[in-house]
Parts: sequence; structure tokens; C-alpha cells
Amino acid sequence: MTHYYTIEKEAMAEFRDRGSTFLAYAFPIKTAEDFKKRLKELKEEHPKAVHHCFAYRIGTDGNTFRSGDDGEPSGSAGKPILGQLDSKNITDTAIVVVRYFGGVLLGVPGLINAYKMVSSFALQLTPVIQKPVFVRYELQFDYTLMNEVMTVVKRFGCTVIENETLLFCRLLIGVPKKEEELCLLKLRDMHTLDVRKV
Repeated sequence: MTHYYTIEKEAMAEFRDRGSTFLAYAFPIKTAEDFKKRLKELKEEHPKAVHHCFAYRIGTDGNTFRSGDDGEPSGSAGKPILGQLDSKNITDTAIVVVRYFGGVLLGVPGLINAYKMVSSFALQLTPVIQKPVFVRYELQFDYTLMNEVMTVVKRFGCTVIENETLLFCRLLIGVPKKEEELCLLKLRDMHTLDVRKV
């Protein structure tokens, strides 16, 4: 996998069914902490809402995800929200759906439909972008090689994550997966440079 899909900015959509109002907030995240912070803000923004259901997926391996029904019948909220993220094949994204109860019970099929629809609407309102998958490498080298190293880093679209520049330098870089082979060849041509995958 050389790239992945995510969203760039937050979007909000609304869906109503038999008096209940569902507000979906879709937003980009990098960590579970990012998610918790935004969830806390939304709970403070909507203190009178009865439910704050959610789902998120982080990372490119597909293993880091969570969903929560927040008091709705099991599987009627979190799963349909997560299903919308997965149907668009996006990651590093979270959706929180705030529900204001309208006095009429919607039943499990009604809830599944409402959470699915409003999540889908929110994702339609924010552009899905493609980003390269980066592989992390640590480079250690003598300062005299700095220009050569930076030329390779720029040429292959790598990102510099950490940079310690002294007489002896240490760089932590993200190499785009599709450029990995060529980039490493160029770096390993510099004989005094030490390259390590991290």
C-alpha cells in the first residue's frame, strides 16, 4: 500500500427523524488523544444531547479503530458510523454523532439508518484526500554529507520528522513507500551514512 485516504478538514451534517435530531461531526485525527479532546469539546457544546456516539479509525494498517453507542442499543450507532468510514476507505478520521431525542423511539433499524445517513452526509461535505504512506528511517552521518542527504530527501518527497545537527547528524525521516527502494539506493551510495529502519 503506497497511499491512503483521509479528510483534511471538519464537516458537520444534520439529519432528522420523527423529532430526533442527529448532528454528525467528521474530523481528521492523528491519535486517540486528538479524538478524546474533540469529543470532550462536543460534549461541552451539546450538554443537553442524550447521546454522543462515535467511531474512528487511525493508521494505515487498519488495526486501530473504536466505536461507541453511548447508551443506544448495542450495535445501532457506533457500527453504522464506522461502516461509513470503511465504505469510503478512509483513515485518520473520526465521526461523532450528537443526538437530541425527539420523544419517539426509532427502534434499532431506525437508529442504524439515522446514524448511517448522517455520517454519510458529513463525509460528503468534506473532501477526501490521498496521502502517501511514509516509512520511517533514521539516518546518521557526518555533517559534511548534509547537503547531499538533503538533496535526496527533497528529491524523493521525504518528510523530516526530527533533525539533530551537530558535527555528527541524526535525521529521522519519513520516506514515501512508493519511492522507498530508489531513495534507499541513493542514500546507501553515501558510504559513511548509516541508514536504519525504525
